[in-house]
Amino acid sequence: MNKDDAQSPLSRRRFLATSCGFAAVAGVGLNASAAPEATNALKEGSGPAQGNIRNATEPFWGNHQGGILTPAQGHTYFAALDLVATERDDVIKMLKQWAAAAARMTSGQTAEPLGQDITVPATDSGEAMGLPPARLTVTFGFGAGLFVKDGQDRYKLAAQRPAALVDMPKFTGDQLVDTRTGGDLSIQACADDPQVAFHAVRQLVRLAYDAAQIRWVQTGFSSNFGGKETPRNLMGFKDGTNNPSIQDPKLMDKFVWVGDEGPDWMRGGSYMVARRIRIALEHWDRMNVAFQEQTVGRHKYSGAPLGGAHEFDKADYDAVDKDGNPVIPENAHVRLAAAVNNDGAQILRRPYSYNDGANFTAERWPPWRQEMEFDAGLFFLCYQRDVRTGFIKIFEKMSKLDMMNQFVTSTGGGLFACPSGVAEGGFIGQRLFEKT
Repeated sequence: MNKDDAQSPLSRRRFLATSCGFAAVAGVGLNASAAPEATNALKEGSGPAQGNIRNATEPFWGNHQGGILTPAQGHTYFAALDLVATERDDVIKMLKQWAAAAARMTSGQTAEPLGQDITVPATDSGEAMGLPPARLTVTFGFGAGLFVKDGQDRYKLAAQRPAALVDMPKFTGDQLVDTRTGGDLSIQACADDPQVAFHAVRQLVRLAYDAAQIRWVQTGFSSNFGGKETPRNLMGFKDGTNNPSIQDPKLMDKFVWVGDEGPDWMRGGSYMVARRIRIALEHWDRMNVAFQEQTVGRHKYSGAPLGGAHEFDKADYDAVDKDGNPVIPENAHVRLAAAVNNDGAQILRRPYSYNDGANFTAERWPPWRQEMEFDAGLFFLCYQRDVRTGFIKIFEKMSKLDMMNQFVTSTGGGLFACPSGVAEGGFIGQRLFEKT
């Protein structure tokens, strides 16, 4: 324990250790043990296999970044930032501070050791003090702007830009808003407590005041955390049934982790695509269930593919009904997304739902009422070894043919290279900066 932490009664872990009453309250209504899937996926010192799952911790140091294979937590806070630092050393300084703070926060401590001088700004804003770690993970990504921006090689990194960090194509139907798109850096905090997730990003942004500024943010929530079941999205359908298993290292090496084809600093890392997708829920909710199922290609309540009985039944894309029509329509979402229909391409989906309120239009006549639409939908996040053979390959076809397109609109997002994990005491992207 840091000396400053031992002296201060307000460090998060010390507060928990001395506040039995709070711990008892925090455990009410929660499972007594962590999900088996979570335990199996967190073998590198991730925390206790028993006890309240919100008290469990996820490792920050390791071969891979956390928050990629980690069973999805209940909440996320995502921030894309633009760099304003003019000197390369300032970027390195910030990344070092970020790594140290992220390691502390994921273990349940304050972002920096707390001082005793109350006449200066605090080293942590304090809103997470006393809260359990809640399986917090912090995942960092590098956008194309870190390497070249407005034609400028600001930090002498242009030669190290990986070929897979491409300029994303404009897909059919995209309505991307500039202020919700792109970014030189990304931070994603995930936790089973929304305040813990926000706190983590808030502290990292505070540490970056002189080097970077927020470009856009997005919150998200999941209907299930801990990996027990496939979560449902706001359309009411299970989302992620066909994900490659995070329990299969060979599949992860094949589809998620960058291998020898990538630059040294990206090996063991992954490419993340983020897409903010608004769903026209006010129209979707007026559709009958049968139409919704034809659009998705699955039964709504069981999650089974059309023609199947159980969620994980294999979809039969050759099956036809009595009239000779495909049981799973040719333009159904699951058919177009399936690996067998995309030359084996797969991505690891890790999406969250979002709800940013509602928009109202002028009154209509009749009957003199306002039109309303939810600003809600899917914050789609996926990881892959190469975005060109992953998301882009799959989505180019879906953006043109998917029946679901009549209800969904991509309004923002970005592509980020998430480097490999960090050895204790190091920082994200260290091998990148050491090579140049």
